Amino acid sequence: MTAPTIDIYTKFACPFCVRAKHLLDKKGAAYNEFDITMGGEKRDEMMERAPTARTVPQIFIGDTHVGGSDDLAALEETGQLDALLAG
Repeated sequence: MTAPTIDIYTKFACPFCVRAKHLLDKKGAAYNEFDITMGGEKRDEMMERAPTARTVPQIFIGDTHVGGSDDLAALEETGQLDALLAG
């Protein structure tokens, strides 16, 4: 089974983004980071994928919109993150 693609939309100097990336790094998960500090095409893409999202990070694991840093941490705390990362 192949690990799902992980996309994380971030902004410069965002402590929640740093926290989320640290957890993914700790898990050994490879991810695509898209910095939307200056807006642009990737910000539009994030808004299309998560229309109600107004904060960063926004994290997607495969087809699942995880949400933000707190949501990712909650998955880890409940033991659900490893299964999601495994696909």
